Amino acid sequence: MIKSFKRYEKKFIISKDQYDQLIPKLLNYMNIDKHCINNTYSIYNIYYDTKNSDVIRHSISKPYYKEKLRLRSYTIPEKNTDTVFLELKKKINGIVSKRRAVLTLEEATNFLKFKEKPECNDYVSKQVIEEIHYYLSHTKIQPTVYIGYERIAFFGKDNSDFRITFDSNITTRRHDLHLQSGMYGQKILPNDEYLMEVKILGSIPLWLTRIFSELKIYNTHFSKYGNEYMNFCKQKNNKIIIAREITC
Repeated sequence: MIKSFKRYEKKFIISKDQYDQLIPKLLNYMNIDKHCINNTYSIYNIYYDTKNSDVIRHSISKPYYKEKLRLRSYTIPEKNTDTVFLELKKKINGIVSKRRAVLTLEEATNFLKFKEKPECNDYVSKQVIEEIHYYLSHTKIQPTVYIGYERIAFFGKDNSDFRITFDSNITTRRHDLHLQSGMYGQKILPNDEYLMEVKILGSIPLWLTRIFSELKIYNTHFSKYGNEYMNFCKQKNNKIIIAREITC
């Protein structure tokens, strides 16, 4: 289980037509992820933020450094012993670093609520837990938003670290913030659009650049939580205040 890695992530919003043309071309260079049963798999997340949304306000100001904490699952947990993933995701000058702790739902709940550190048997896991504990001790966060989606993923035939993912049915809510409740809420993308992410340790391959040019696919800035927050502010008729630093 990978508990830590760094990479670049490039994001694109593409139409259903672009998606249909792109997939056959990708299969010449990439394989579909083994977790894609019936083409897609589900991802369920709870994002944590301060009472005043300092984390996301700081994030959308496009700072040199930002970080966020989320609780993730790839199935809907039914028992306290089910596996979940507590992730501290950082971005420093465009490079994404993700630290992941593999926990039971009960361990994650106690860690987030009471700062009870779970026991770990290996050095890397202990380091990840200590880093997340430090974050929890210095940032007064609470469960803030649920974000779930369907994903289809591919990895390079010659480079398994090179991945492309397509997310659809991106669903959010600010109530019932429990992974056990499954996926329901508001959509932040039309049904005929996909969020595509290119995840790579180096530069984008030339063959992929040529395909993007042919299909008129262009890089954009898109954050699931950032777009959810802006939609939330519009619905509440609130003014979005960009934070230059987190004060929590």
